[in-house]
Amino acid sequence: MTISLAFSSCYYDVEEELYPQLGCETEDMSYQNDIIPILETNCYQCHDAANNFGNVTLDNHSSLLIFVNNGRLLGSLKHESGFSPMPQNAQMLISCNIQKIESWINAGAPNN
Repeated sequence: MTISLAFSSCYYDVEEELYPQLGCETEDMSYQNDIIPILETNCYQCHDAANNFGNVTLDNHSSLLIFVNNGRLLGSLKHESGFSPMPQNAQMLISCNIQKIESWINAGAPNN
């Protein structure tokens, strides 16, 4: 008689470890071409005008600037102490995307 045992465990992948990037281009970030796609993929499902969870709307430049200017956007994305880590119940954004957002903010967060 043979007894077979199956062991299972959680499997954890970090995208940056599986697919290391050759570099992260952060020069001349464009709100339209660089920042919106990151936010659409990672934030809009909870923080657009239709959902507005936590009274946070990020799907237009003027609303986004509120959270850029008070530090909540980067604080949350970088999982800094005192901020709610975002995306909630998900892995942190890849560092390149955070660097792109930070570069755009450091350039004055233009509506370009």
